[in-house]
Amino acid sequence: MKHILVLVCLLLLSVAAPAQTRSRTTSKRGTQTAKPSQGSSEAKTTGATKVANQIKNLTTFLYLLGGVAKNLEALDAAAKSGQASPTTERNKATLKASFEDFRVGLDQLEIYFRNTPELQRYYVKLVGSAAGAADAEGQAAAGHFDQAGRTLLGVVNRLTDVLVAMQ
Repeated sequence: MKHILVLVCLLLLSVAAPAQTRSRTTSKRGTQTAKPSQGSSEAKTTGATKVANQIKNLTTFLYLLGGVAKNLEALDAAAKSGQASPTTERNKATLKASFEDFRVGLDQLEIYFRNTPELQRYYVKLVGSAAGAADAEGQAAAGHFDQAGRTLLGVVNRLTDVLVAMQ
């Protein structure tokens, strides 16, 4: 009797296995899921890399700007007392050019996101970054380097939000 029960169990298990496989196959056919294409994934990775590079460049620049801005303020105070230095003006021009470079880079980034179909949904969060950099550029041109740096911090925040949305 034990042997018959074991045989029946084995037969039932062998019959249940194909039935289980068939039902899984049917349910897979019934629920089709859209998978992102390889090009979409590559475009997203490229876009995220571009945003991350901008964040890295901006944060490095802002870190260095803190010390430079304080030195420029001290040099400006010295210039008012008659101790002007020609290197001060060159340093200011270099800083202003750096702000311009960031604006141009962010303009290009916005254009890239706007013109890449796979990245257009993230463009909404990115738009305004170049305008923020342009504001910072104007503040730097007026000699307000500290305020320009604070404006660029807002741009970094926006870029970080874009990167988070792309996860």
